[in-house]
Amino acid sequence: MSTTAIRPPQRKREVIEQAVIRFAGDSGDGMQITGSQFTNTVALYGNDLATFPDYPAEIRAPAGTLPGVSGFQVHFSSSDVYTPGDSVDVLIAMNPAALKMNLADLKPNGILIVNLDDFGETDLRKAQMTVNPLEDHSLDGYRLFPVELTKLTRAALKELGLDNKSVDRCKNFFALGMCYWLYNRSMETTLRWIESKFKSKPTIVNANRMAMQAGYSYCEATEAFQISYEIPPAKLSPGVYRNISGNVALAMGLVAASVKAGIPIFLGSYPITPASDILHELSNYKDFGVITFQAEDEIAAITSAIGASYAGALGVTTTSGPGMALKTEALGLAVAVELPLVVCNIQRGGPSTGLPTKTEQADLLQALYGRNSEAPIPVLAPSSSGDCFWIAVEACRIAIKYMVPVIILSDGYLANGAEPWPVPSVEDLPEIPVHFETNPENFQPYRRNPETLARPWAIPGTPGLEHRIGGLEKQDVTGNINYEPLNHERMVRLRAEKVAAIVQDVPDAVAEGDDSGDLLIVGWGSTRGPITAALQTQRAKGHRIGHVHLRHLNPLPKNLGEILGRYDKILVPEMNMGQLVMVLRAKYLVDAQGYNKIQGKPFKQSEIERKIDELLD
Repeated sequence: MSTTAIRPPQRKREVIEQAVIRFAGDSGDGMQITGSQFTNTVALYGNDLATFPDYPAEIRAPAGTLPGVSGFQVHFSSSDVYTPGDSVDVLIAMNPAALKMNLADLKPNGILIVNLDDFGETDLRKAQMTVNPLEDHSLDGYRLFPVELTKLTRAALKELGLDNKSVDRCKNFFALGMCYWLYNRSMETTLRWIESKFKSKPTIVNANRMAMQAGYSYCEATEAFQISYEIPPAKLSPGVYRNISGNVALAMGLVAASVKAGIPIFLGSYPITPASDILHELSNYKDFGVITFQAEDEIAAITSAIGASYAGALGVTTTSGPGMALKTEALGLAVAVELPLVVCNIQRGGPSTGLPTKTEQADLLQALYGRNSEAPIPVLAPSSSGDCFWIAVEACRIAIKYMVPVIILSDGYLANGAEPWPVPSVEDLPEIPVHFETNPENFQPYRRNPETLARPWAIPGTPGLEHRIGGLEKQDVTGNINYEPLNHERMVRLRAEKVAAIVQDVPDAVAEGDDSGDLLIVGWGSTRGPITAALQTQRAKGHRIGHVHLRHLNPLPKNLGEILGRYDKILVPEMNMGQLVMVLRAKYLVDAQGYNKIQGKPFKQSEIERKIDELLD
């Protein structure tokens, strides 16, 4: 039987196209769980969506303070969704700090639900407020619903005999029940999740279930809520979909590549935000031959992965910016020994510890050039959470085919955000052939494939294939240690030519929108969503605008220079100080203009649109 009760006939239901909801509260208020459950529900209903989890940077910030605010935003729609939304239709604020940190993003006349029980003098002081915003008319421009979430949750659960601390942990489900009523969504999916998550604790199952049903019933009973909303399912292409985050997609892509290649994945990793989830996810795939190793530090993590590749597995290591700095010497080793390796850098705000839970794109130059001497490495970047799967498969394919380390540049926004992802069939995946050298006759460890310049992959212990390995320069073909100047130059050039040869596998760039005209927007990574949304709006105004989004950053598509020449102006939005624009200006001698944001937050569609207006005006 459905838990969604029949609404009294006098209540109005309005059909709308899209909505943006943000749950905000203290880091202990369960906002990430609440947002994730709402996301799963609307995804199963068939809406297109995009999410933006926003974690506090401090692990244990004092409760109720501004640094401790945690948020989760979801944009769901009956049409295509490209971003988590610029502004918010509904804000659920569990305390004054959450209200203060998020109110600026709430639309005029937007719905504001606040937990009235947490707006006492102490709560206001923690949020650095001198007056109560619920009493000074500063919220008159919004549809304010002060709800005694704590008191009502305690009343709903009083028969269970739980202590107040345990009961108060359920108030996020009371708020979730209210949102399910507000947007006409069934609670069934979340009820099943609660039963599975807390199956060993029946009292907690009952508490969360009763709190959510109480929140739904509260909206039914109170006269304050006179209207609810209906957002029809999106017209998605037929197929099987699942809701997926970038880190989960990346882990699944690595496993898929391992299966297609027929060799095991070895992950050597040291936990670091926001990359740790890949380690957690891959540890669940032991049945697929995946080996995960939590190393004592970043150096041990990458060198263990290199050792695994030497032994015939596909070595993978995951990290973020500070960890990339520590892995630098070993990256040079991987370049010198010419073994396949995949390095996943989930970028975050820096430098140093910086903004560990916030997003950034500032490691591009580090990925391209951040090693001693001449040590070129292929660099790839996913453009969406779902694309993390495909970029992982592509990185593994290139690493194995060309016997090189490959760097994947994802970021915190893609890693933690989620979207509906069409699950591919096995037939959709590219073949990843693997050849281990077994013939000892005339074996030379650095004799190269004439097409790819890859050297043979010779597994230790294979009779007759003994060879030297290490960071000292090798003699061309023989692999003996060699210090001759001309040999060194030849080996440096060969390694560079091998990376350059990967361009034969890089698809030509294709300009979305207009294929020539007033403006070309060039992006990479997680900027794709807001650029795409802004492009559609601006072209509707009559502007001739194109958009090229780069997934291969080294080597770049061979036709990129020709495309750049078709437009009067070039705009490069990046979440850094202008790193890709520097590369484009140097390589193609074009007057590309950077648009830079370094706030730990992704671009908004409106920000891209304003910059387009500025350039075209």
